[in-house]
Amino acid sequence: MSNADTPAADWYPDPFGRHEHRYWDGTAWTANVSSHGKQSTDEPVGEAKTVQGAQSVAKIAKQLDKAGVAGGAVSGAALLDQLVLVVNQKAKLLEVNSEYAIFDGDGTQIGMIRQVGQSKLKKAIRVLTSYDQYMTHKFQIVDAAGNIVLAVTRPAKFMKSKVIINDGAGASVGEIVQENMFGKIRFGMFAGGAKVGSLNAENWRAWDFSIKDGNEVEVARVTKTWEGLAKTMFTTADNYVVQVHAPLADPLRLMVIAAALTVDTALKQDQRGLG
Repeated sequence: MSNADTPAADWYPDPFGRHEHRYWDGTAWTANVSSHGKQSTDEPVGEAKTVQGAQSVAKIAKQLDKAGVAGGAVSGAALLDQLVLVVNQKAKLLEVNSEYAIFDGDGTQIGMIRQVGQSKLKKAIRVLTSYDQYMTHKFQIVDAAGNIVLAVTRPAKFMKSKVIINDGAGASVGEIVQENMFGKIRFGMFAGGAKVGSLNAENWRAWDFSIKDGNEVEVARVTKTWEGLAKTMFTTADNYVVQVHAPLADPLRLMVIAAALTVDTALKQDQRGLG
């Protein structure tokens, strides 16, 4: 929280990235935290959790070229207002926390996606089994200054996925709801009870997506880029490019960015691309 803008005492997304929420007493962060509805204590000390991307400017340019997207960043614009984003998942042999670095169209890292609120038991289940896709997952989208700009929850699922979106202060933005089980997967984007757009896979493997507004006009695209043979076979890494065709108004702007940056969490496969 900035000194210039001190909000009322309440629960807010944990700025340290260790828990889902932390209590702000109106003056400072407290040790009271909450994840998955369970409260505990954790002193508000230490560095906030960060995700540092390892990709060079040249590699980002190569990804953009593969996706057929022209590079370039919107000068001075915030993460949510960039029209081109490159999202690269941190490569791990065993994925306990899903982490992504976010780059702009010039190859500069401007944010990250970090998973929060996981218990030790849940981490063990992720290592030992493939059932974590059926469990609840919570993420924070954070800009380069460490500000939480969106909070995303994918509740536990059995068949269809749903993603709940909140803004950086925890206020509700809307939901992205899976609408079909077979064929090219499609998600409806809802805000205030009204459908404002859709997220549409362009093939049955759900590699690439078209994002449309409520009038079925495409406003953005998500293109998966090849992460390399070794990564595909042995790690959980996924890389993709997000292209927003023109500036959008809220709530569609927030819905589109949340959908594009977290699409992988809703559609996580049990097997790798060559599995």
